[in-house]
Amino acid sequence: MTKSSRFQSTKLLAFTQGPLAIVMLAGCAATPTHPPQSQLNQLEHIIVIYAENRSFDNLYGLFPGANGIHQATPGQYLQLDHNGKPFVTLPPIPASKDGHIPAIAAKLPNQPFRIDQPPISLSASVPTRDLVHRYYQNIEQINGGKNNHFAAISDAGGLVMGYYDGSKLPLWQWAQDYVLADNFFMGAFGGSYLNHQWLVCACTPQNLTAPDKLRAQLDSNGKLKRKTGSPASAMQGPPLWHDGVLTPDGYSVNTQQPPYQPSGIVPATGGDTRFADPKQQPLPPQTTKTVGDTLSAQGVSWAWYAGGWNAALADGMQAPDLQRGVIYKHRDGAFNFQAHHQPFNYYARFAPGTNERALHLKDAEDFFTGIANGTLPQVAFYKPTGHLNEHPGYTDVLSGDQHLAITIERIRQSPLWPSTAIIVTYDENGGFWDHAAPPKGDRWGPGTRIPTLIISPFAKRGFVDHTAYDTTSIIKFITRRFELEPLPGVRANAGDLLNAFVFGQ
Repeated sequence: MTKSSRFQSTKLLAFTQGPLAIVMLAGCAATPTHPPQSQLNQLEHIIVIYAENRSFDNLYGLFPGANGIHQATPGQYLQLDHNGKPFVTLPPIPASKDGHIPAIAAKLPNQPFRIDQPPISLSASVPTRDLVHRYYQNIEQINGGKNNHFAAISDAGGLVMGYYDGSKLPLWQWAQDYVLADNFFMGAFGGSYLNHQWLVCACTPQNLTAPDKLRAQLDSNGKLKRKTGSPASAMQGPPLWHDGVLTPDGYSVNTQQPPYQPSGIVPATGGDTRFADPKQQPLPPQTTKTVGDTLSAQGVSWAWYAGGWNAALADGMQAPDLQRGVIYKHRDGAFNFQAHHQPFNYYARFAPGTNERALHLKDAEDFFTGIANGTLPQVAFYKPTGHLNEHPGYTDVLSGDQHLAITIERIRQSPLWPSTAIIVTYDENGGFWDHAAPPKGDRWGPGTRIPTLIISPFAKRGFVDHTAYDTTSIIKFITRRFELEPLPGVRANAGDLLNAFVFGQ
């Protein structure tokens, strides 16, 4: 196969309808042709690896044949201030809130820039500060598909426009050898918490009886209200919002802690240490059907594997007056276990003491043992621990990318490989800009475009897949392979990933 034929590009046609832009693929069939079930059954294992907080352009904007940085027009990258006028230079990049990562003094042009070359010169092995990545902020940044309010709405100034030369990262080679999806969007607006929920249930949790103090305040346009004294220009500082973890009508869109340990909320004094203190407002146990429920109903084996799960569970079950050493401890070399990255731990079906919890919620060590022995369940979700998930602020890109590449190579060298599909994706954009307009969706998303790799003996080779996908496409793919009942929230206009595969007879 020649280099020119490896990277076939499909021309993108974009137009705006409603609050979001619709991205259509020229020449795509309206109804895809699916392989017969007998061919799909050759896939005995599906492994989903879920990394953190990177937009497509941030890591793969320079990928050959992809819709990347060089395809962005000035109308897609020039950032506007609150008054609707373009910035002369991007807003300053402040220090991290804890002071661990210093401010960046460079005055950057109003355009995308390389983080790993002058004047910034931070390699992918160096953490940057974190960037706001919340529900209402992401909607406002996307601005109906124009993507021109990222810098104005961020708390990290011009850092939103930064990107890397991803060709220096280990996963880049896997993307070249197999499939890179360049039209894959995060399932929900906002952050990690909500997008983890959309990965497993295509739904937004509810907390209808929560107090008003937890609810966002919106203006007449449906945007977050600004506080008195909020800067008139982003050049003077980030906006000040009347934000909350809930929508006004009680949907949980920003991080709430799980009701069960491990949780960012300690147990109640004198209470059951397996539970978070209910007085500190964890999310109430949820009962919506998940993809795990549908897998179990058909006898399909599955598990969620989390880096540091066992250590975090022991840590979370300590008495509330004891110092925790794993959960959210990311400056002392500890795991930095993120409790809100464990979506099944929010559901009553997986409550402490249940058989379902013991069967399906496991530690990463079990994942790697299952790879080596060829004994993973039919569907496996893997969540790396915090210092290996690529999240800005508390880790770097390179260490996580290396870890994911090593994990994929372990799978390729294992007995599982001949019958396995690996999906590597990111939960959300982490606040970073991307130029591609999200497709038409619903109240909850899709949000910004994210990288996704599909690796398998059955995957196309050297292929950039322009099919329209979002996070719910993973559920759709699992559902089609195992002939499961569809989940209601899975979007009809999201592909099922099958365009990335070629199955034998």
